[in-house]
Amino acid sequence: PTLKAKQLTSTVTGRLSFTKSDMAKTTTTEKPVKVSGAALPKKARKGKKKKARRTESYNSYIYRVLKSIHPDIGISKSAMSTMNSFVNDIFERIADEAKSLRKQKGIKTLTPYTMQCATTLVLAKSGELKDHSVSEATKALTKFTEN
Repeated sequence: PTLKAKQLTSTVTGRLSFTKSDMAKTTTTEKPVKVSGAALPKKARKGKKKKARRTESYNSYIYRVLKSIHPDIGISKSAMSTMNSFVNDIFERIADEAKSLRKQKGIKTLTPYTMQCATTLVLAKSGELKDHSVSEATKALTKFTEN
C-alpha cells in the first residue's frame, strides 16, 4: 500500500506504522536555494548590520551660537559634550518646574506664561542668563504669533 493508504488505514485502526522505505520516500535530500539578502524581507536577513539610531543633541545649535558670538573660537569634543549635558540638565529642570506649576494651577496645558515663570524660577540665581532667556523667549513668541 502507498503512504496515503497507510495513513487512511491508520485513522480507521488508530495506529500509524511506517517502514524505513516509507520514510525515505517522504523526506527530500535537496539543499535549500540560497537567496541574496536584498531579496529577503528585513526580518529574514541575517548578518546584515542595522543602522545606528541617531542620538539627539544640541551640538549643532551650540556651535552656531558660539560662531555667531565668537567666529574665531572653536570648541573641543569634551567641551561640547559638557555643554550638551548642561543644556539637557537645564531643559529638564525647566520642564519639571513647568510641570509642577501646571499642577499647582490645576490646568492641563502649558502656557507661555507658565514656561516664563518656570524659567525665571530655575534661573533665579543667574541674573544675566535669566534676563537673556526671558527676553529671547518673548521675542520668539511675538515672532511666532505674528505669523
